[in-house]
Amino acid sequence: MVIVAGHLEVEPRNRAAYLDQCTTVVTQARSAPGCLDFALSADIVDPGRINIFERWESQEAVEAFRGSGPSDEQGAAMLSAEVAEYDVADIRSLT
Repeated sequence: MVIVAGHLEVEPRNRAAYLDQCTTVVTQARSAPGCLDFALSADIVDPGRINIFERWESQEAVEAFRGSGPSDEQGAAMLSAEVAEYDVADIRSLT
């Protein structure tokens, strides 16, 4: 399993519009083979932060979906980004 997690920073006044533009990507990801979870969300404390969380069955599934990454418009709206992939070796359910 692979987890992709991190955050993006955008101008606070542009965050809602940025997230609205991501609706199609989230829908596509969630229906992609190997996607277990995919979420982009507004941070409840920082008005310019967008949290990222993805969970995939494998690295191959991530790469098959990822393609070229964010559109040029989305890339231009990002002030910064800190996102990483994590290979998961073991899982403990908490529910």
